[in-house]
Amino acid sequence: MNRPDPLDELLARLSRVIAEAPAAADLSRRLRTVLEQGLAQFDLATRSELEAYAQWAAGMRQRVERLEARITELEAAAGASAGSPARPAEPGRPT
Repeated sequence: MNRPDPLDELLARLSRVIAEAPAAADLSRRLRTVLEQGLAQFDLATRSELEAYAQWAAGMRQRVERLEARITELEAAAGASAGSPARPAEPGRPT
């Protein structure tokens, strides 16, 4: 799904407003330059960059969940072999 460039949409609207001006083409070019410079200061991400990051984060979340499940399994196995439930060490207390 290709969405129109918001900057192009804004310029089209402004072009319709200033179409009657004698120097409309020059004004449009200058306005685009000003808008591009202003938007460049925001350091915005594209939708595809955001979607790629969201996909990466979802993969990392799944990996953490698998690792947490594996740790729980290992702790349960260690507790069963020692005869007592496995407890994480409390800070400042010897194990």
